[in-house]
Amino acid sequence: MKVIGYKIYFWSNENNEPIHVHISKGEPTSNSTKVWLTKTGGCVLANNSSKISKSDLNKLLNIISRHYFFIISKWKEYYKINDVTKIKYYC
Repeated sequence: MKVIGYKIYFWSNENNEPIHVHISKGEPTSNSTKVWLTKTGGCVLANNSSKISKSDLNKLLNIISRHYFFIISKWKEYYKINDVTKIKYYC
């Protein structure tokens, strides 16, 4: 998904971690900003490694929260998870 010039994506081989997305400008990178999704339908900033401005980061966190169920459905599809109870959350 591309939003306000940033890519929001999953990084391969991380399905053992709690559900999360990465954010970067331009091509995906392993040194990107990471956002955890929570059980309650929100999100928590894990790190801002790609140094996104506070203004853009607030917009992105809001967008991620609004697309919570879409992200979960894409996570299930991407990692071939059939049972939603198998998804791990940060908190």
